[in-house]
Amino acid sequence: MGEIKIDKVTCVIDCGQIVNPHIVHQQLEGAIVFGLTSTLMGEINVKNGKIVQSKFDDYKMMRLKDTPEINIHIIKNNEKSRGIGEAGTPLIGPAVANAVFAATGKRVRRLPIRKKDLA
Repeated sequence: MGEIKIDKVTCVIDCGQIVNPHIVHQQLEGAIVFGLTSTLMGEINVKNGKIVQSKFDDYKMMRLKDTPEINIHIIKNNEKSRGIGEAGTPLIGPAVANAVFAATGKRVRRLPIRKKDLA
């Protein structure tokens, strides 16, 4: 088994009445990229009782060239606006883990997902 390659992410959201759909798209795209970073490469390590990563220059982040195509679909309605927040961040990890299971039959139960988790 190899590495995980994500080509496309599709997100559908119903967050009530939307004032500016561009902001919703931007918020979700950023949240998905940050969530994918945590799912695939984000890790905090401790050595000698101290956190190894001190700032973003030694914490791996997903680069633009590695970012999959992201499609956002907003369900339009007239319900009370509920805000958007970081909805894409906590949902993408389980979605990727379920996609791994669908493709390989192997359940992944920890993040970040490593090659050894796929063996």
